[in-house]
This record gives sequence, structure tokens and C-alpha cells, in this order.
Amino acid sequence: MLPLSLLRTSQGHPILVELKNGDTYNGYLVSCDSWMNINLRKVIHTSKDGDQFWKVPECYVRGNTIKFLGIADEVIDLVQKEEQAQAQSSPAPRGRGDSRGGRGRGDRGGRGGDRGGRGGDRGGRGGERGGRGGSERGDRGGRGRGERGGRGRGQ
Repeated sequence: MLPLSLLRTSQGHPILVELKNGDTYNGYLVSCDSWMNINLRKVIHTSKDGDQFWKVPECYVRGNTIKFLGIADEVIDLVQKEEQAQAQSSPAPRGRGDSRGGRGRGDRGGRGGDRGGRGGDRGGRGGERGGRGGSERGDRGGRGRGERGGRGRGQ
């Protein structure tokens, strides 16, 4: 279960937010983003000592100040059910790369392929055309100019 998927599923539900400075916010989650910045409505803000309370109609909490999030058990159950449904309906994962570069394995692409990525003999960060890595030929590549590019030392 990923934290952001849990947080997104919590939208519209009550949530407890404890900050690094000790203050707490209880309210309904309106929205969140990928940095865990959140918007709350119908908020009760409690001071660090717990002796002062403020009722606030809405507030914004920056994600890097959050220490703890308290989420209702019903929301956690919802997320688990959604993940199970997705696992049953989606095909097996294919990995990170394919035959045209990026991260992956195989004779083409990714680290060690021949069309990009790191290594291989056709470019990217290695291979006979330069960059990092080396080629099967051994006389080209490395960290510099091979036959057709790269940077730094080499041929």
C-alpha cells in the first residue's frame, strides 16, 4: 500500500495530522498532492501542549512539516480492496524497459542494450560510440569520445 494512494483515498474522510512541532489538526481531507501538501476543512487545531484549541473553517498544511497522519480504519480497508481489484483485473507487470532504451534488460535498450541507456554498442552512455561503459570490441567507448561522440578523453 503506497502512502499517496492511501492519502488520495482518504479524501472526504476525517484525518488527524500531527506536525513536527507538535501541533495537531483534525479535519476532513479535501485534497493532497504528490509532495503530501494537504487541504483540510472543518478543522480543529490543537496546540503542542494540548491546552489551546482553535476551530478553523479550512487550512493548508505543507507536506514536509507533517510528522504523522491518522487515517480511519475504514479508509485503509477501502485501499486494500481497491488494490486487490486492480491486481485481479490488470495483466502481469512488464518491467521498466522495452527494446528501445530506458531501463530494462535484453539485447536492446536499458543498461547494456544497443540502442541507448548505459552500455551497449550503439550509443547512450557507452558502447562503441562513446560515453560510459565499453563495447565488446574493447578499443572504443569508455568515458569519452569513441568513434562517434561522447565526451572527455578517448579517441
